[in-house]
Amino acid sequence: MSRDIQLKERWEKLVSLLSDQFSQGEDLDLDAIIYLIGVQELGKIHQSYKKEEKLNLMHIAICRLLEPYGYYEFDYVDSDGWPHYIVKEELPPLKAGEQSVLMKEAIVNYFIEREFID
Repeated sequence: MSRDIQLKERWEKLVSLLSDQFSQGEDLDLDAIIYLIGVQELGKIHQSYKKEEKLNLMHIAICRLLEPYGYYEFDYVDSDGWPHYIVKEELPPLKAGEQSVLMKEAIVNYFIEREFID
């Protein structure tokens, strides 16, 4: 099976599982899944967040997702419990479709590591 087909199948399975669990079956989009990962990484699950905090949660998720690719490195957790990352390498210029594929691959790998999908 080609890597692209396998990624597509895993992505669709993941979207289905997360959508069933978090949105009553309406498909979550990429941003919503990134937000969920940010909440998971922060560890404060049952809390409401302001708009700026939601953006920070998405930033946390992106840093965590791209850490295995060498773009970010975990630095520390601040006194409020928020993780901070440092930039190790700037992301190369990517077209929108390339960004989407990279993020989907990183998200799939994140959930494979956590044994949520295989």
